[in-house]
Parts: sequence; C-alpha cells; structure tokens
Amino acid sequence: MKSYLAVLASPGAWRFLAPALLARLPYAMLQIGILLLVEWSTGSYGAAGVASAAAAVAQALIGPQTGRLADRYGQAKVLVPQVLAHGLALGGLLALAAGHAPAPVLVAVATLAGGSMPQIGSMVRTRWAHLLGGSPDRLSTAFALESITDELTFTVAPVLLVALSTGFSPVWALTAALVMVVAGTLGFSAVRRGVPEPAPVVARGGHGVLRMRGVALLAAAFVAIGTVFGSLQVGITSSTAALGQAGAAGAVYGTFSGASMVGGIVYGLVQWRVRTSHRLAVAVGLLSAATVALSFAGSIPALYGTAALAGLVIAPAVITGYTLVEQLVPTEVRTEAFSWLNGATGLGIATGAALAGQLVDRLGAGSAFLVPPVTTGLAALLLVLFLRRLAPAVSAAPVRELATVS
Repeated sequence: MKSYLAVLASPGAWRFLAPALLARLPYAMLQIGILLLVEWSTGSYGAAGVASAAAAVAQALIGPQTGRLADRYGQAKVLVPQVLAHGLALGGLLALAAGHAPAPVLVAVATLAGGSMPQIGSMVRTRWAHLLGGSPDRLSTAFALESITDELTFTVAPVLLVALSTGFSPVWALTAALVMVVAGTLGFSAVRRGVPEPAPVVARGGHGVLRMRGVALLAAAFVAIGTVFGSLQVGITSSTAALGQAGAAGAVYGTFSGASMVGGIVYGLVQWRVRTSHRLAVAVGLLSAATVALSFAGSIPALYGTAALAGLVIAPAVITGYTLVEQLVPTEVRTEAFSWLNGATGLGIATGAALAGQLVDRLGAGSAFLVPPVTTGLAALLLVLFLRRLAPAVSAAPVRELATVS
C-alpha cells in the first residue's frame, strides 16, 4: 500500500481531496434524487424518468464545455459561478416540486440542475495530472484512487439519499445534497494547490477536444462502460424480484461496487510495462467476457458471484481510460478531456438503463444482462481496430495543431 500512501502524502493533496469528496457525493445523488423528487411531486414515474434522464443528458453534454472553460480561465473562475447557478436551479426545483408544479416545468428545471452540476471529479484528476505528471506510475495510482473514490461515492450516496427520502422526504434529501455540493465546491475552489495555470488557447474545430487523436474513440468506449452500470442496476433489481428476494438487490449491487473497488486497488498497485492502449483493449474485452456470466445467473448466490466478477474487471478499464486520455491530450485541455469521459459514462448509464428496461418489459428479468456483453464487446472491437489512434503523438505539437488530428 506504499504506492497509495505516497500519492496521498503529496504536498497539499488532502487540502483539495477533502472538500472534493464532500462535493462529489451529490454528483452520485442527483439523478436518482430527481427521480424520487418528481415522482413524489407528480405521482408519475413516467414524468420522473423523463426528468431524471434530462438531467443526466444535460450533465453529460454541458460538463465538457465547463471543463473547457476551466482549462481556459482557471477552475475557481468557473466553479464558483457554476455552483451558484446549480444552487439556484436545484433550489428552484425543490420549491417547484414542493408546490406540485406541472411536470413539464419540473423537467425543464431538472435539466438546468443537471447541466449546471460542477465537474469536480474531472478537476481533481486534472490536479493529480499537474502534480504527478512527471511520474507515470504514481499518476496511474492516483487515477486508481479516483476510481475507488467514485465507487465509494456511488455506493454511499444512494444509500444516504434513500434513507433521507424515506425518513423525511425527497425534498430534504436533495436539500442535503445542495448544501454539500455548495460547501464542498466552494471549499475546493479556495484551495490553490495543484491547480494548473489557465491556458487561453482554444482548440480549433467545432468539437474541440473531441476531435483530438483518440479522444472520441475513448468516449465511445466509456459510453459502453457506462451501459454496464445502468443495465446492472435494472438487471439486478428485476432479477432479485423475479427470484422472490427483491430486498437482496442492494446487497448484490453493493457486491459489484465492492469488487470494483478491490479491482481498482489491486490494479493501482501494479507497475505496468504493457502499453496503456493495449491494456485498455484487453480490459474492455475482459469486461465483455465477464458480463456474459450474468445472463446465466439463475439464483441469488450466482448473482453475487457474477456481479463480483464483473466488478473486478470494470475498475481497471476505467482507470486505464483516464490514464490514456491524459497521455493523448495536451495539458491545456485535460479538464475538458476528463469531462468528456465523465459525460460519456453518464450517457452510457442512462442508455444502459433504458435498453435494459425495455428488454425486461418484453423478454423478462434476465434479459437486462444481454446489454453489457454486446456494448462492451463492440467497444473492445473498436479499440482493437483503431488501436493506432490511441498511441500518443510522437512530438508534442501545440494545441491548435493537435486539434486537427483525427
């Protein structure tokens, strides 16, 4: 564990990690929180699903644009107005929901709340890359630590949200999330340690960083990885209910998350000598193979085992993807690049959940597990076919030139 301790002992790291953790918990609470809030207000799961999906899509599409602004003007100059806008949007949504406003109004304001969510995870990774960029092994360990943190927040946050929603109401649950995101983001913004200098050079082209070498390919792979999370949420919930043990869903999904944390920890301890691009293709291929087993899980113990197997493989794929994009893009646009991967994961989660839900309605509970092997298998094939695009450019060209590489 010396690798992790060395990374955590980096000068000033805890000063930005502590407020970042507080700000990241609401990131994992927002989508399901909006779902519960709108259903509570309108009594319609249909309206709630639309509002939740609208928030997720807005977050996925607008997040990279705020990442671009952070690269250009600095993190604090973007985060402070952004979190204030998010506070107004989420606060407005809470007030409108409490007043039982019409569903279209709630969907519109939920979209604003999702689009204005601060991209703390991307900015933390940017700080790590700035602090540890000279040490690839330590940076890989730091990204493993970030993956573990993501799993922790996505495990703890929904439990906290549901507890507050059932004990009080969804309004109180999202109010707590609002307080955490504002306090955490303002605290994170105030810490200057690890913040790279703004680079007022904008990548050429309508899509900016997404047009750079390998970034769109990585984003596509992360959409596929996101479908694993979304389809497993639906598949585990429907399968445990079909097996007559609906209450086991949380524990089974928790096993998936716990195994992912273990996989991330072990992966971060290894000093890899295999090319990062090759590691990613192998990891996504293994993820496709591992998720096949879920379709054959006909009992609760089998669900635990197959969910754990999938979890062990997914964290290494995520960590490798973030490591690779850091190698592909110039330092001036790291935040935007990380935000594209975050947004792609969010789109994948929403897509996976929607596809799995449709399959369950038509074919039965276990059919939800057909989604991950197909999506990740296609992603692995794409990575293998275009592997050369994931090799960093030989020379460090300026941002304006790199933007034209496809």
